[in-house]
Amino acid sequence: MTIILTPYWSNGVQKLKMAPQPPPKPKQGLAPPVLNDDIHTVRCLAQLRSKEIPLEKYIYLSALKHENPDMFYKLCLNNMAEFTPIIYTPVVGEACQKWSAIYRRPEGMYISIKDKGKIGSVLKNWPKLDEARIAVVTDGSRILGLGDLGVNGMGISVGKLSLYVAGAGIRPHSTVPICLDFGTNTQKYLDDPLYMGLRQRRIGDEEMIEFMDEFMHEISAAFPKLLIQFEDFSTDHAFMWLERFRSKYPLFNDDIQGTGAVVLSGFINAAKLSSAASGKPLTSHRILFFGAGSAGVGVAMQLMSFFTMQGLSEKEARERIWLVDSQGLVFDARGPMAEHKKYFSRRDYAGPPIKDLLDILEYVKPTALLGLSTISNAFHAGVIEAMAALNPRPIIFPLSNPVNLSECSFQDAVQHTDGQVLFASGSPFPEMEWKGKMLYPGQGNNMYIFPGLGLGAILARATSVTDTMVEASSLGLAESLTPDERSVDLLYPRIERIREIGAFIAKEVIRASQNAGVDRSPDLRSMSDEELLAFVYSKMWSPMI
Repeated sequence: MTIILTPYWSNGVQKLKMAPQPPPKPKQGLAPPVLNDDIHTVRCLAQLRSKEIPLEKYIYLSALKHENPDMFYKLCLNNMAEFTPIIYTPVVGEACQKWSAIYRRPEGMYISIKDKGKIGSVLKNWPKLDEARIAVVTDGSRILGLGDLGVNGMGISVGKLSLYVAGAGIRPHSTVPICLDFGTNTQKYLDDPLYMGLRQRRIGDEEMIEFMDEFMHEISAAFPKLLIQFEDFSTDHAFMWLERFRSKYPLFNDDIQGTGAVVLSGFINAAKLSSAASGKPLTSHRILFFGAGSAGVGVAMQLMSFFTMQGLSEKEARERIWLVDSQGLVFDARGPMAEHKKYFSRRDYAGPPIKDLLDILEYVKPTALLGLSTISNAFHAGVIEAMAALNPRPIIFPLSNPVNLSECSFQDAVQHTDGQVLFASGSPFPEMEWKGKMLYPGQGNNMYIFPGLGLGAILARATSVTDTMVEASSLGLAESLTPDERSVDLLYPRIERIREIGAFIAKEVIRASQNAGVDRSPDLRSMSDEELLAFVYSKMWSPMI
C-alpha cells in the first residue's frame, strides 16, 4: 500500500498529513468478477431513472448515499439539475411529511426535551466528534411551507447537509444533522402510530429557553470546531435564537439570513435589467413583500443593503420597502403587531386598512413584488398584469416552497407580462419558449449561498457569522454570472457550476471575516486572492470514484 503525505500549514508551521484514500475494493469473491466503477455509475443512474415516483427516487438516493457516498456524490455533482429537486425542494418536503413512514435507518441526532439536563452526554454519543464541522439544527416547527412536522423535520437537516457536501465539498463525515424534539402541535402526527417523536404538544418558551441555553453550551463543548445553521424554526423562535446566540457562537439562520442573501443577489441583477428598461436609477426601486414572517422580514432586512450600496441612508432604504401580512398592508396606525414586523411598519400611512393586493399595488406602485406567504396563486393574472402595467420589466419573485405553494408559476408570469418579467422562485420551474425566444426562470435557492458561506466560515475558523460575511456571500453570488449567462438575462448562475460558485463565495466570506476581525486562521490573511481561492479548492472534498 502506498501512503501519500501532503503538506499543510498550521500556525505558521508546515506539517504533513495522509492524503485521502479511495474506498477499499471488496476482497476477491465478495463482488462480481467484473465490477467497473464507470459502468456502475451508469447502472446506478439508470436505477434512479427507472423510478417514476419522486419519493421513490428520494428513498433510492438515501440508500445509495448510505451504502456508497462516493457514488452518490459523484452522480450528484455530474447531474446537479436533476438531483437537486430530489434531495432538496420540492421532493424533500414530501419526504419530511412522510419521514416516520419511510424511515429505514438511523441518520443524524435526535435530542428531545426529555434529555434536558444531560444533553452533553447525548451529544458525545456522536461517533465522529473530532471530525464534526457543520451541523444543521431544526425543531421541525415550520418545515418549508408545510407547518409543524415535529421530528419528521429531520429530513430538512439531512437534505441541507447533502448540499453542503455537493456544493462546497464539506467532507460527508464532518456533517451532523440534528433535530430537536419539543413535541408537535400537529394532531395527525400525535395520532399516527408510526410517528417517531414525543407524543405531546410543544413545550412553552420558558422551558424551551432553558433547553436551548444548555444545548448551545454543550454542543460548543462537544464540537469545538462546529458551525451551526439553524433551519426552519417557527418565526418567533427563529429570531429569538438568532439574536440570543449569534454573538456567542459561530452560527447563522438560513431562513432569515440565507434566504435574504440569495434574494439580494438575484435582486441586484434583476434591478439592473429593470432600471435599464425603465431608464430610472437603481435608487428608485420600490419593493413590496407579500408575507411578513421570519423569511419575509429577513429578506427585507437584507435587501436594505441594496439601497445603502447605492448611497442611501438606512432610513431612506427602509422607506423603499413595504410589508403585507394576512391583515393587509403593515402600518403603525393599524394597531398591535408582532415585534419583528415593527421595523418596516409604515409611518407615512394612517388611512383605513388596505387588504386587497390589487389595491395595495395601486397605492405602493412597486417595481418588485416578492412572495413569501406560502399562499398558492396569490399572484393571480390580475396581480401580474398590474405589475406589468406599472413597469416595463416587472420584478416578480414568488419565493414560497414547495412548488405547490408558490405564489405563481413561471408560465403565468411570462404569459401575463408578455415575456418581460424578471422572475425568480423558491422552487424550480421549467424553462419555456415565448415568441421564438427561450426564457429561463431564476431559482432563488438558498443552496447557492449556504454551502459557500459555511465553508468560508469553517476555513476562517470564524468566532461568529457577521452580517458583512452574509452580505459578502450575496455579492459574491451576484458577481459570479458568466458573460454567457448574462447574455440570456439569467439572474442566477447555472446550478451545474455550484462547486465553482461555492469556492468563490467561500473566498469572499473569508475576506469579510478577516475585515470584521472574527477569523482565527492567521495563515490565510497574507494570501493573495488567487492563493486563497486555490487554498479553498484544496480543502473541498471530492468523491474518489
